[in-house]
Amino acid sequence: MQIRDLPYLDPGLPDTRSGLRYLVWLGRKQLGGQLKSLAWGMLHFVSVMALPYGVGFAVQAVVERSGSRLALAGGLIALATVGIALGDTMLHRTAVTNWITAAARTQQLLARRTAELGSALTRRVAAGEVVAVSTGDVEKIGWFVEAVSRFLAAALTVVLVVVGLLVYQPAIGVVVAIGVPVLALGVLPLLPRATRLADAQREKAGKATELASDTVAGLRVLRGIGGEELFLQRYRRASQEVRRAAVRSARMWSLITAAQVLLPGLLLIAVVWYGIGLVGAGRIEVGELVTVYSAVMLLTYPLRHFEEIAMAYSFSRPSARRAARVLSLERPSGGSGDASDGPPAGDLYDPASGLLAPAGTLTAVVCGDPDAAGRLAERLGGHAAEPGGLPSVLLGGVALDEQPRETARAAVLVQDKDPVLLSGSLTELLDVPASGEVSATEALTAAECADVLDALAQAALDGDPMGAPITERGRSLSGGQRQRLALARSLVADPEVLVLDEPTSAVDSHTEARIAEGVRALRTGRTTVVLTSSPLLLDRADRVVLVHEGEAVAVGVHRELLQKEPRYREVVTRETETETERLAVRPSPSTGETVGTDGNPGDLTIAVAADIGADIDIDIDIEETA
Repeated sequence: MQIRDLPYLDPGLPDTRSGLRYLVWLGRKQLGGQLKSLAWGMLHFVSVMALPYGVGFAVQAVVERSGSRLALAGGLIALATVGIALGDTMLHRTAVTNWITAAARTQQLLARRTAELGSALTRRVAAGEVVAVSTGDVEKIGWFVEAVSRFLAAALTVVLVVVGLLVYQPAIGVVVAIGVPVLALGVLPLLPRATRLADAQREKAGKATELASDTVAGLRVLRGIGGEELFLQRYRRASQEVRRAAVRSARMWSLITAAQVLLPGLLLIAVVWYGIGLVGAGRIEVGELVTVYSAVMLLTYPLRHFEEIAMAYSFSRPSARRAARVLSLERPSGGSGDASDGPPAGDLYDPASGLLAPAGTLTAVVCGDPDAAGRLAERLGGHAAEPGGLPSVLLGGVALDEQPRETARAAVLVQDKDPVLLSGSLTELLDVPASGEVSATEALTAAECADVLDALAQAALDGDPMGAPITERGRSLSGGQRQRLALARSLVADPEVLVLDEPTSAVDSHTEARIAEGVRALRTGRTTVVLTSSPLLLDRADRVVLVHEGEAVAVGVHRELLQKEPRYREVVTRETETETERLAVRPSPSTGETVGTDGNPGDLTIAVAADIGADIDIDIDIEETA
């Protein structure tokens, strides 16, 4: 695989049982590239280590005044120089290719997993962690994959050099054979602590990235409530923790680096000291001592890759662990039922909560907890139950999690409270799998998108809003405009069951009322479930269900529940039962409707002579004291 061939047609099925297993799998998938890098690395390192033999041979030729041997030594040095240049160039090329292709493979796997999980991903993994894995972590994973081949080439070269010295000059070769393992393994006692410190640094850096990502995502809300300074202080503290952790980790790696400078220096001193004695005793020649000294000195170069592989593994292991965690997430795929008869149809029933949405009706669901509403919407969408979890939602008496995922998705469509708009034109946005019975114009009209079309028409070159570009996540539009376009997309799909989670939370009340009427008219004969606490939507629903602490505790219409159910009234009007009971009830002298007053003279009483969601008539009764 070359860089120009990316992306992979099939990145493969990763081993996500652990971070180490994922790294091993990644290395196996790129075995061809690793072998190429190993071969060029061997050429490079062997050529480097051949220089001492050429230099020593040349020194001995000068001592013996042999011109032919000096010419032979010059040829050996020239050949080694060519090998160094060629090997280093191709080693760098193949190693970087391994790095980039490993990172690209990981990114492809993450992108594929993200697409499969959809909105379920951010409910199981923090958005900041996903960002950290897909950016910084993939680089560190690629670094380890790239460093493996260089390390293996360096290790094999060290073995060859030690064996060559034992054959070339056994007296000094024994000293080198004893000293090199000490050099290679001398820093091992320091690696566990260095690894722990590196893990701590990466963990803190990941949390800081998550905090920054979440802060940027909620910046508009933070500005609205004046919380920028609070989150800025939190990020500063997190940043300082990352800095302190990085300093502690750098100190340990500095100690390891110092040890790898000190130990080879001590070995060189020992070799020279012992070699001078052998030269004085006449047991070896001066050229041989120069050869051994040069070889030991250059051994520090391949030995440096022992430190690199240790650092690469220490930094890539937590990255690989996080990547494996994300890649191991599975979206329940549903059952294997027969889809030949098409998607199921009928009443939508959730046995866990007792919620029933009759077929062909607009059912509104009120939950006091927005998170509980989101989880309920996900369940109504037919996501397969986790092992040992809640029973499946039934559609027409058929368990959705026993149906193939494609069948369940065709039967029930869920639009969550934060729908995503992809970049492209409005035509492409509305080009979704659909029944064909609802046109784009009808959907846009029902979703009250007239002002959105006007804004897009101004941005379009030809004035056609359907061809106007929509930026990534619809950032060029307001929150209400994005929400209405997402609603129009759901209406175009025209599923048998449409579940909407707070579809009008970002629009004003007048627009919300028109959307409620438009959706009701367009979805006539289809089952629609709206999770909301908006009186305007609730008042137009055929059926309203109050879900309290995970159970459907009241069913009726909006005005009936508003009068009879205190828990419903508390959620919808934000008025507690205590506040309600504090106000007595008496007839209004002007309208005869019931109004509240505490009966104290001199009070100003404002009586609302209709339920929330209906027309409002205000009766002001001022009683003056004598």
